[in-house]
Amino acid sequence: MFINLTMEVGGTRRDIRIDSGQKIANAINVLCQSGKLPMGSMPDYFRSRLNQTAVSAHKTFAEESVFDGDVLTAII
Repeated sequence: MFINLTMEVGGTRRDIRIDSGQKIANAINVLCQSGKLPMGSMPDYFRSRLNQTAVSAHKTFAEESVFDGDVLTAII
């Protein structure tokens, strides 16, 4: 299932549509390599605005219950 969400890393926000079965870290790597997000150290955790919880970048969006319309902010 595809979800729409916003990723925030290093003060840069990007709206994306992504497969919920993809690992969060893989999505960030693709966005960094394509110049959509700033390159740098990969955060291990993000804050979910909808769930008000920390989510691991090493799990999938579905495993971390990231839903359509969420905003994930890097915890650095």
